[in-house]
Amino acid sequence: MSEKILVTGGAGFIGSNIVDELLNMGYSVTVIDDLSSGTMENISKSVKFYQCDVRDRQSLEKVFENERLEYVIHTAAQISVSKSVREPLYDAQVNIIGIINLLDLSVKYEIRKFVFSSSGGVMYGENPKIYPTPESVCPDPISPYGIAKLASEKYLKFYSKEFGLRFTSLRYGNVYGPRQNPDGEAGVIAIFAKKMLKNEPVKINGDGEYIRDYVYVKDVVNANLKSLNAGDGEVLNIGTGTGKSVNDVFRVLKERIGYKLDPIYGPPRPGDLRKSILDNSRAKEILKWEPMYDFERGISETVSYFEGRK
Repeated sequence: MSEKILVTGGAGFIGSNIVDELLNMGYSVTVIDDLSSGTMENISKSVKFYQCDVRDRQSLEKVFENERLEYVIHTAAQISVSKSVREPLYDAQVNIIGIINLLDLSVKYEIRKFVFSSSGGVMYGENPKIYPTPESVCPDPISPYGIAKLASEKYLKFYSKEFGLRFTSLRYGNVYGPRQNPDGEAGVIAIFAKKMLKNEPVKINGDGEYIRDYVYVKDVVNANLKSLNAGDGEVLNIGTGTGKSVNDVFRVLKERIGYKLDPIYGPPRPGDLRKSILDNSRAKEILKWEPMYDFERGISETVSYFEGRK
């Protein structure tokens, strides 16, 4: 009998990539998603699917009751930093109330392990002093999105201490790759790729020198799988340890696609950090994980995916 795993947000970008790999490895997978940003086309026919919002405690409980789950991988979230700045209440309802509902039910139904998608990209604030930034640097998120992720990590520690719930929290860098939504506000690589493939103008917010640690989605999937059996009680950065600017992203995509236009520079976005690079040495040590994809290879696979969808 294969082990049963719930993936929240499993119709979305990161969640659906995790689901596919879990199925490849023979796990029995249940997905919940409210389809606010995920799509049914991302979901394999082999999964049990529930359309459900993580804020809806009653509907969530039915899933736990019906499925007798053993693990939870929680990727469902309000993912836009700029939306969290505009709508902090909505962000907190999805990202904080949502995880509390899941943690309560995980304790009640004796889940063996809870793996959480946190964010290293927003966790360490405007000037952490150390780059790449290790987990030992005191968190100082400046956006409601980042504040909610930090609060979620604190709740995980509380449920672990109080009820013995095993967890691992993964602080991702800027994740990119196939299935990322090119029409949202988050995901600069997907947004640029779609526009370049249509030969439309590309707008860069600010001066384009905002630095991020871009980590390919398949590397993130691998970190989640390793966390099912390792890293209990740990909060771990999942990034490459190297930074790329938005101008770098533009140049690499331009070359891969053969795009001819120059970017248009606009005003900076509220809530955006200047620089974020993650030290991944603890994930290497504790999970035996490291990124397998360099930036050019990851970009090339991502572009191939969007080329196939033109």
